[in-house]
Amino acid sequence: MKSTKYNNSKDLAKDLGPDPQVGEIAELKAKLTKEIQKVITKKDLTHQEVSDLSGDLRSAITGVFSGSLQKVTVDRLMRVLASLGKSFSLKIKDAA
Repeated sequence: MKSTKYNNSKDLAKDLGPDPQVGEIAELKAKLTKEIQKVITKKDLTHQEVSDLSGDLRSAITGVFSGSLQKVTVDRLMRVLASLGKSFSLKIKDAA
């Protein structure tokens, strides 16, 4: 069986069958989650401390930290990032 390397989630989603938009959302969630994990590690915060800052349940924060993308929404990830003192911008471009 030949392995295939994908450059982005859109190409992976295309080969696996789901709508490419699903892949783009998963990629966005992964980027936000990675940044949250970096900040939590850098600031040496507990999941409870992040929960207190963001207003989200500790179990939800644990899910974010473990990389569980299916149960986490983009708005929750953005809210957690904002509570950790991060700002972000959104770049919108035409699809290729």
